[in-house]
Amino acid sequence: MALSANLSLRQTQSLMMSPQLMQSIQLLQMTRAELNQFIALEVEKNPLLNFANDGEYTAGDDEPFSHSPEDAGADDGTDNREDALSSDWYDNGGSASTSRLNDELDANYTNVFPDDGAPQRLDAPELVSQWKSMPGSGEGSDYDLDDFVAGQVSLCDHLAQQIPFVLRDNSDSLIAKCLVDQLDDCGYLQADLVQAAEALGTSPARVERVLATLQSLDPPGVFARSLAECLAIQLRQKDRYDPAMQALVENLELLARRDFAKLKRLCGVDEEDLLDMHAEILQLNPKPGSGFEAGVSEAIMPDVVVRASSEGGWLVELNPDTLPRVLVNQSYFSRVTKNGEDHAFLSDCLQTANWLTRSLDQRAKTIMKVASEIVRQQDAFLLHGVDYLRPLNLKTVAEAIKMHESTVSRVTSNKYMLTPRGLFELKYFFTVSISAVAGGDSHSAEAVRHKIRALILQESPEAVLSDDDIVDMLKKGGVDLARRTVAKYREAMNIASSVQRRREKRALAKVAGS
Repeated sequence: MALSANLSLRQTQSLMMSPQLMQSIQLLQMTRAELNQFIALEVEKNPLLNFANDGEYTAGDDEPFSHSPEDAGADDGTDNREDALSSDWYDNGGSASTSRLNDELDANYTNVFPDDGAPQRLDAPELVSQWKSMPGSGEGSDYDLDDFVAGQVSLCDHLAQQIPFVLRDNSDSLIAKCLVDQLDDCGYLQADLVQAAEALGTSPARVERVLATLQSLDPPGVFARSLAECLAIQLRQKDRYDPAMQALVENLELLARRDFAKLKRLCGVDEEDLLDMHAEILQLNPKPGSGFEAGVSEAIMPDVVVRASSEGGWLVELNPDTLPRVLVNQSYFSRVTKNGEDHAFLSDCLQTANWLTRSLDQRAKTIMKVASEIVRQQDAFLLHGVDYLRPLNLKTVAEAIKMHESTVSRVTSNKYMLTPRGLFELKYFFTVSISAVAGGDSHSAEAVRHKIRALILQESPEAVLSDDDIVDMLKKGGVDLARRTVAKYREAMNIASSVQRRREKRALAKVAGS
């Protein structure tokens, strides 16, 4: 067959992912912080976009972002604070205004708070000025409870208060300060002593000597370079670091695997003594610095709030604090484009601004749809608790709200719902299905894990439940689960086997009784 060149016309249809469409999809899975950061960047580079502050814009405003000095002095029905301070109630006339108040209110304010028999006058303007100087008392502002919270002492500050009592030399104090700065949040030293000595221009032996002194400070175990050293410091302070305990601390990996047979040979003790030593290890603090303030923690704000309705059912609402509010300044666009200046640039900005507002509105509606369907599916959980959590998958919710599963997955990522049962991530409500006995309603995997955890917490040292016992008890409750699945769930929850739990509970009971 001879090869030849020819022309042909073909018509096809394809879905093209425009940059704006891709960005709209990305908005769905953004967290609140990521969304606020993205909008802040858009507002910074788009002159037609601005944040909508509370009370800044109403439906009747023609120019939502124009604030002229003439408008600021206009009377809009609100009281002028400066006029109020200069009115009759806050007159600086002294005794004249006070006398008039006494006559009008039939009261005597000249001797309200006597001190040593001397008449005292209530000076209203002075009190008002003091009140206005308080935090949060400014115009249009509320009290911030964070201003009244006592600050927590950090680990570095706690150690800095002790160092002058154990180190007298200024050079040693400088070394100690450098070592304190290299502690992590758990109180462990992350510095290399040789490199630290070179940076400070001293010998490694001197740094080691200062470190040994610092390891005696409170909290016990601080300045350790490993978990074994942290436990050893605490045991030395308790005078319990004998050769047997030293061998146990040096072989923590065997203790983690619960290889008690090998540990008995290494420590030279019998099983009873080894369990007592294990119980002492469990009472130590592996993270001595965790009790101090490590940094600023940001509270999780729910995206959806669910509460009981007075008419029955549930009210599902979007949290207004997590919804970004932006406005498009149409009046500025009209004024500038009338002069024919930068028409193309502002047209692109207007198109981008309108797209952003529509995308944010669509994002809020999609979150609302998904959250409402989740509440409808998990009504029993909201009423009775985790034991009634139904098995649910993305496909069920997607078919109910007529959306794609990928859209539902993006919406439920890093989004939180505040319910009467607590604060949960939206993905928490999606669990696999576990069949029931005798063809009953299926159970949620999270509900089954909760039942296993509850059964193990209720067991006594004399009657520790094996995996087979848990399977039998779950079947009595209508849950058909295999023994290997129980073992998998138990290990995922970091719960030891029945043999290990029996040993540990007996050892702890013995230590508690002694």
